[in-house]
Amino acid sequence: MDVLVLIGRILFAIVFLSSAVGHLTQHKQLGAYAASKGVPAAEAATLLSGVIMLLGGLSIVLGVWADLGALLIAVFVFPTALIMHAFWKETDPQTRQTEQISFLKDAALGGAALVMLAFFAYAGHDLGLTLTGPLFHMG
Repeated sequence: MDVLVLIGRILFAIVFLSSAVGHLTQHKQLGAYAASKGVPAAEAATLLSGVIMLLGGLSIVLGVWADLGALLIAVFVFPTALIMHAFWKETDPQTRQTEQISFLKDAALGGAALVMLAFFAYAGHDLGLTLTGPLFHMG
């Protein structure tokens, strides 16, 4: 089971780690896009979101307080879904559909992050292939 959980952790976190690199290396371009969506201090917010994704993704992959890493990911994706993918504001049908898909993907990833948070907080000490146990405790 430990190997399965590790594979799942890696597959889950890879999207955030790759996005973090983009946010940190292309912060001007992505900040401009965020500004077009109404994000205040968009370039700084882009850098901050890159750091959050990097820390959360590494925490999950390495198993260093993976529950905290999952919480960081959830804290990132739920506001992102609401602010960056507000499909209900779009009038063009194709843009609306694209934004709705992105919104639902973020919501699903946020839900998975919450499940991961609960899983690690509950069973983290019994899992192998982690560097630390959980920061939070449930159960």
